[in-house]
Amino acid sequence: MTGTPEGTRRRGRPPRTESADTRARILTAAREEFSERGYEKTSVRGIGKAAGVDAALVHHYFGTKEQVFEAAIEVAFAPALEAPDAIGDGPLDDVGERLTRFIIGVWENPSTRKPVLAIVRSAVNNETAAAVFRRLIAAQVMRRVAARLERPDAELRVELAAAQLVGCAMLRYVIKVEPLASADPEDLVARLAPVVQGHLTGP
Repeated sequence: MTGTPEGTRRRGRPPRTESADTRARILTAAREEFSERGYEKTSVRGIGKAAGVDAALVHHYFGTKEQVFEAAIEVAFAPALEAPDAIGDGPLDDVGERLTRFIIGVWENPSTRKPVLAIVRSAVNNETAAAVFRRLIAAQVMRRVAARLERPDAELRVELAAAQLVGCAMLRYVIKVEPLASADPEDLVARLAPVVQGHLTGP
């Protein structure tokens, strides 16, 4: 009787029926590796080992480390990528509050905070990771939000609003500056929403 001994890594391409499970396992391992080690210290070999597959399979499904990172970001950052839909459900005169409440909610939720933190830290510390992050956010969030504003300087407006919210998130959740780090989320929404609204729809 032949087979793969338990505890050993699989090599080569898996049967087609296992492809979806293998791909998902690699993505899960990649998110964990990037979260724990950051972009620079994570390797394709390490991701493969954590997923229980050969590094060649990681390359087969995703390509380079940069492409693995982008795929992992897209899955982990999925809640934040829903921002364009969140601001689309209602009039523009209160879009600042809807967007602020949505983004603060993503950071406040423990299940989404950790992967978002890992992504931001990797982007801050590594230019390759930053380029992937910019490309993903620009294509899937910024431009989609800007399209709903229907203003000639919409992209700049959205970037200014994002800078306001990301800056607050960095100080609160990453650097943990007090009293911001301990402030009530509702108080933050109340204070930030008018500023975000001004960026998006003001003069």
